[in-house]
Amino acid sequence: QVPLVESGGGLVQPGGSLRLSCAASETRFSFTDMGWYRQGPGKQRDLVASRASNGITHYADAVKGRFTISVDKAMKAVFLQMNLLKPEDTAVYYCYAKTLFSDYWGQGTQVAVSS
Repeated sequence: QVPLVESGGGLVQPGGSLRLSCAASETRFSFTDMGWYRQGPGKQRDLVASRASNGITHYADAVKGRFTISVDKAMKAVFLQMNLLKPEDTAVYYCYAKTLFSDYWGQGTQVAVSS
């Protein structure tokens, strides 16, 4: 197992910003892809953003232009800068990291957007 430790969730007003962080506690693995999913109340878990080791990023249409994914130099940590947050962004956000053989998940962090 490669524990992924998330931080940065919380309560924010509409239009506000949050930055999520996710770091791998085991650094000997090489990840091919890292990113974030989210699961809103009563909804399925959906991909929010991903970043491959070749630098290619992908964003869900709902967050394009508002969220930015990045990784550290060693690609052992992934970050999600969330701007112009909307109530519909309220969800539990899960980070993930993939190797050639396995997928690993964070514990989830709650993001709530409400006035």
